[in-house]
Amino acid sequence: MIIKERSIPLRLLILQALLRRLPLSHEKYQQISEEAGRRSAGYQGEKALDYYYRSLPQQKYMIFHDLNLPDGDYNCQIDTFLLTPEFGLIIDVKNMAGKLTFDTDNEQFIQNNNDKEKGYDYPIAQAERHKKYIQELLRAHHFPPIPIVYLVVISNSYASYIVTGKNSYKVKPRICKADVMLNRIEQVEKTFTEPILNKKDLRKLGRLLLKMNTPPTIQILKKYGIQKTDLLTGVHCPFCKHLHLIRKKQQWYCTSCDSYSKDAHINALMDYFLLVDLKITNQQFREFVRLKSPYISKRLLQSSSLQYLGTNRYRFYTPKAFPW
Repeated sequence: MIIKERSIPLRLLILQALLRRLPLSHEKYQQISEEAGRRSAGYQGEKALDYYYRSLPQQKYMIFHDLNLPDGDYNCQIDTFLLTPEFGLIIDVKNMAGKLTFDTDNEQFIQNNNDKEKGYDYPIAQAERHKKYIQELLRAHHFPPIPIVYLVVISNSYASYIVTGKNSYKVKPRICKADVMLNRIEQVEKTFTEPILNKKDLRKLGRLLLKMNTPPTIQILKKYGIQKTDLLTGVHCPFCKHLHLIRKKQQWYCTSCDSYSKDAHINALMDYFLLVDLKITNQQFREFVRLKSPYISKRLLQSSSLQYLGTNRYRFYTPKAFPW
């Protein structure tokens, strides 16, 4: 059963929000744009695997898509995590074209496409880190130590791959194309047959993973050296993307394309939740969307399907679910 539905990955949403909130002249804009492009392609590859996930027994498998788990100053991002009473399976998806080489001697991952060679982070090392993270999480929260394994799945059906080096025999079983994934999962099932987690453990662990899932905003801002003062404020026009809109006739008005919008501030709120904080006060909202009136600000916040805590100047608003 799907416990965490697939949606646009939080990391991609944050990168896209950064592209909206940074000036084109920002020194890291191009790098962020390139990562957003890669993440978008990866998301399409992850969605392509849904065809295969639906064949898994729903009563046996708990499926979590796009987990973002805090790891100190870093973030453990898992494309898909399959949990059963017998084992946990981490799935890392690569939606890449051309010829892919897993060099086990030098622990390198190389793509050759259109006569161009490019190196990327070694997926096996990343998967091993994620495996150790989940194992430590189980220990820290006193769960029985179930086996944790992983698969690197290449979702592009036109891509090819090779595994080279003296350790290739260890790595080959951990890599497959999408159409072979179910066969590999079946092999894992045959390897681990003894139930270790009971129904109560599974429910408790599922709730823990959902609770721990948080936007990796701090890690991304730190990676690119972005300060919150670098972010552009204001409300974007939903039609021409102009920044910033003004209040006119109880609506948002765009001076660039002469259009009106009642709810253009909703996207600004999403950007704030992605890039700044998951809670916002009336004053913070006014500053971010460039509003002067606290009364208009309060009305907009209360009509935005948010939940709130506190009273008067101590009140803050937060989304009921996220992504919103």
